[in-house]
Amino acid sequence: MGRGEREVVARGARLGEAARGVAGDHRRAVEAVRAALRPLHEEVVARELGTIPVARLQDVTEGRLRLGAVEKSGLDTVGRVREAGPYRLRQIPGVGQRTVDQILAAAARLAEAVDETAAVHIDVDRPEPRTTALVMALHVLVEAGPEGRRAVDRAEDLIRRLGPLLEAARHATGALRMLLAGAEKRERALAAVAELRSLAEEAERNGLHESFAQTSVDLLRPPDELAAWADFELRSAEYYSLLAEISGRAPDAAAAEGFLPEEVAARVRGLRLDDSQRRVSLRGYQDFGARFALAQRKVVLGDEMGLGKTIQAIAVLAHLAAQGEKRFLVVCPASVLVNWTREIEARSALRVTVLHGPDRQDAFADWRERGGVGVTTFEALRGFPEPAADEVAALVVDEAHAVKNPEAKRSRAVALWAGRCPHALFMTGTPMENRVGEFRNLVRMLAPDVAEALGEGDALVGSVAFRRAVAPVYLRRNQEDVLTELPSLQQTDEWEELSAADEEAYREAVRAGNFMAMRRAAYARPEKSAKLGRLREIVEEAGENGQRTVVFSYFRDVLDVVRDALAARPGGGAPVFGPLTGSVPPGRRQRIVDDFAATPGPAVLLAQIQAAGVGLNMQAASVVVLCEPQIKPTLEHQAVARAHRMGQVRPVGVHRLLATGGVDERLVRMLERKTRLFDAYARRSAVAEATPDAVDVSDTELARRIVEEEQARLGVAQAGPAATAG
Repeated sequence: MGRGEREVVARGARLGEAARGVAGDHRRAVEAVRAALRPLHEEVVARELGTIPVARLQDVTEGRLRLGAVEKSGLDTVGRVREAGPYRLRQIPGVGQRTVDQILAAAARLAEAVDETAAVHIDVDRPEPRTTALVMALHVLVEAGPEGRRAVDRAEDLIRRLGPLLEAARHATGALRMLLAGAEKRERALAAVAELRSLAEEAERNGLHESFAQTSVDLLRPPDELAAWADFELRSAEYYSLLAEISGRAPDAAAAEGFLPEEVAARVRGLRLDDSQRRVSLRGYQDFGARFALAQRKVVLGDEMGLGKTIQAIAVLAHLAAQGEKRFLVVCPASVLVNWTREIEARSALRVTVLHGPDRQDAFADWRERGGVGVTTFEALRGFPEPAADEVAALVVDEAHAVKNPEAKRSRAVALWAGRCPHALFMTGTPMENRVGEFRNLVRMLAPDVAEALGEGDALVGSVAFRRAVAPVYLRRNQEDVLTELPSLQQTDEWEELSAADEEAYREAVRAGNFMAMRRAAYARPEKSAKLGRLREIVEEAGENGQRTVVFSYFRDVLDVVRDALAARPGGGAPVFGPLTGSVPPGRRQRIVDDFAATPGPAVLLAQIQAAGVGLNMQAASVVVLCEPQIKPTLEHQAVARAHRMGQVRPVGVHRLLATGGVDERLVRMLERKTRLFDAYARRSAVAEATPDAVDVSDTELARRIVEEEQARLGVAQAGPAATAG
């Protein structure tokens, strides 16, 4: 008794020391964020109080204050009243001490309300020392990533558990101590030693010492200013999410939970999400959405466009995989199949199999045997063998409103699979409150009892009543309810597989050696264009949510094709403005933008990226579509900045349409070889801000290389002299 126990206690003490070290490093990193945030937040509060008329103090005191003399003295805002203080207020004729006390108390209550709701905006276009300090402090924590967060959580759990165990086990570290201890203490000491041994062995198996050490290194690494700003631009949502968490100014909990009834919300809160198979952090409302899908098992996730439904679905699959489930199926339109595949690969550790194309039956057999996530289309699903009950752990259906017609073959196939899977997640950004008939058809596949209880008039009594009726199966959040920061920027690469007609047009352009024709070949046959189909879907979903869209292309003829395609929609759809091109005089361009902004409800603006990317403010648009990748990154950056800027009242979603296997993929790959720091430097240089043509990426050489590589890949001989980048 003694030596072995001493070694166990020593191991436990070392583990505790490592845990306290990483927890302390994390605590200091969090405090650095709070210290950097404090002056910025105080400035925002002061600025907002400076805009509130002093008459608003009447609201706080139910009209008991007489403020005429205060206003006449020049103290016309709540901010000025607080700055003046009691002495200045007492000098105003007719204002006594009691009134002064009431005024300052009312002003303090308003200031508290503003303090709770004020949000700091980080302006990437106008960085200054204080915002730079905040971005750098946040960068440390963001760079530590989900692995760092998990390490800190484990460390804090160990600290809580090890303290009492080490205290109880100290009696077992020597024979004399054990002899002098009473029977009860000896028993507790031996039990504590056994638990310490178990914790130490588990920590060694899981590599916790190494994990703690790496996390400490990450948290102590001095941030680089340029790297921090570049990273913030790429994933600002993660920075704002972390900022809301640290500041305690998270979105309203009821809004983040979709205003669900308490009995449903409480069930969801009780489920803990396993993130060990996931490679991306979730925002609070996204975490709740994933837990809702798991807790309720078969649901419709109807979050507004731009809130990350795909990430929530991946979180659900990753959780189930971590629990030992083997097979999952995603069903989606063909236009987003490649996008789903890439998102799953990038954001999780799950194996992905594409169940599409001529070899889909072989791929299906392979997926069925080896497991992972199968990704298929509505059309292909009908040709696969019916699954056995519980053979597939979860079915995810994207753009689920596509199966609203119960008589359609695709709807029947989806209903069959949904009935055989323990979990089913239907996703749609189309609001369902006023489409009770369609909504009931979707819900019938998931929860027939809820569908039957839902009457045609339920939506007419108001959104709150509707959501209560469908709470067991339906969750929808809106952007303004759950995003507390000023607008974020969410960029999505929409990878599309070219149709047969697209491929034919592309081959002709490659054979001709015409680089510019290759770039726009995806629009050469509009009736069969995969990109055009996805563009229509994006515009229609934006319109369903009352959002305005701006569509950019380098090519005038592509914009003409887009205009014709949008005009051919049933009922005409949202009004289309433009195109804005280089031939449109500057004054006329601004009038077109003003008319677009003044349109009530959804609208679409078409613009040549080199003509509209500079000098025009398009903050009326909260959805941006780039028809093709640009050769110069600055061209895209400045075009997006027309919508994502001060004055924008909604988060901006950017969709870049890309075709797989050809010029788009090569362009993107070549441009991504440049490091983040170089891109950030180019964007931030004074010359680059002045004109998108300032960064020379050797356009002609780039075009020549891509043309030659594509001719070699496709095995076609050049019909004439190669075209340059133009």
